[in-house]
Amino acid sequence: MKKTLEEHADRFSDIASDYDDSQDSEAYRACVSLVVHYADPSDDDTVLDLGTGTGAIALALAPDAKRVVGRDISEGMLEQARTKAAEVGIENVEFGEGRFRDPNVDDDEDIDIVVSNFAMHHLSDEEKREAIEVIADLEPERFVLGDVMFFGEPNPDEPFYSPEVDDPSTVGYLADALTDAGFVLTAVEAVHEQVGVLVAERAPPVDE
Repeated sequence: MKKTLEEHADRFSDIASDYDDSQDSEAYRACVSLVVHYADPSDDDTVLDLGTGTGAIALALAPDAKRVVGRDISEGMLEQARTKAAEVGIENVEFGEGRFRDPNVDDDEDIDIVVSNFAMHHLSDEEKREAIEVIADLEPERFVLGDVMFFGEPNPDEPFYSPEVDDPSTVGYLADALTDAGFVLTAVEAVHEQVGVLVAERAPPVDE
């Protein structure tokens, strides 16, 4: 991680009120749509949205899910998410502090689906691997990751990659980390050469 958690939290809190308006690129909107599409919760599913930000994914999934839990390190972003939920009358969401390697989920809460969009790229490769292992330990049926990731050679001049704050991984590294954590990669969507969506399902038990 190129900045501390506190630095990232402060940075996003500072821009929280304008964040939604700033995310107007075609690739970002496409990524949001794909994450929502592949998450596909039923009314029996609890969804955990890590790096929920202002709640775009969480609020889109809430009408179809039993419950959505949004976690972020920025209180400013969480305040925006809570305000948006209240404005549209969505009550089956809960927003609170949490992070990839410590999602702050109750031990007795069954998590069926985990999603994350445009957040994990702030972690280093090793931190991403640790985060994916924590997610796997929650035993979700599905993990949908939309993020900045490299399908080819990294190009720091592209709009989705800011070397001073971002630390994206290659698609291959993320695929290996997911597989090593016990997931099976079921879909790879390239939105842009530096933006994609990975869909991982929990591997079925091996018959002995």
